[in-house]
Amino acid sequence: MNFLAHLYLADRQPDALLGSLMGDFVKGPLQGRFSPDLTRALAQHRKVDAFTDAHPVVRASRARMTPARRRFAGIMVDVFYDHFLALHWEDYAEQPLEAFAREVYALLRTREAMLPERLRRIAPLMVQFDWLGSYRRVEAVHVALDRMGERLKRGNALLGAGAELTANYDGLQADFRAFFPEVRRFAQDLGTRS
Repeated sequence: MNFLAHLYLADRQPDALLGSLMGDFVKGPLQGRFSPDLTRALAQHRKVDAFTDAHPVVRASRARMTPARRRFAGIMVDVFYDHFLALHWEDYAEQPLEAFAREVYALLRTREAMLPERLRRIAPLMVQFDWLGSYRRVEAVHVALDRMGERLKRGNALLGAGAELTANYDGLQADFRAFFPEVRRFAQDLGTRS
């Protein structure tokens, strides 16, 4: 799962939303480093990622990628699934995506000091270029993957990887539609067990 999906799956409390974004930027043990609510959100992020990585539908999506890019298939599918979530947002959420994104961006501004360094550096770009809302557009997915490819030392296979979305669009969309209700139930069950 990428930024938008993790945010969607989180509780709507500020610490839960913040933790869902911080999950990819915080490594190592969590206990004693953060508030209890933030720790729960970070742990949920990790559990959702593990559930996603092991899911047969997600594995099928990754297998759709060309062999030359398969090493980065997990990253690509995460971004592609955010595209489909943004595109079909109204099917899953009552609040419009634009309003949801504004709330997240306001939270990033007010809690900037709490963000891990890498997230603190990209948060202004996320806000300025409306990353969450932009996922609706295929072109924005291309840009996001190219941007990641430029940052990674061995990320050249990500450059131009948006073509994988275009080439496999219908199959990936069907995969997302099959998978997303399951990860949503999984995240809801995590919330009831907290």
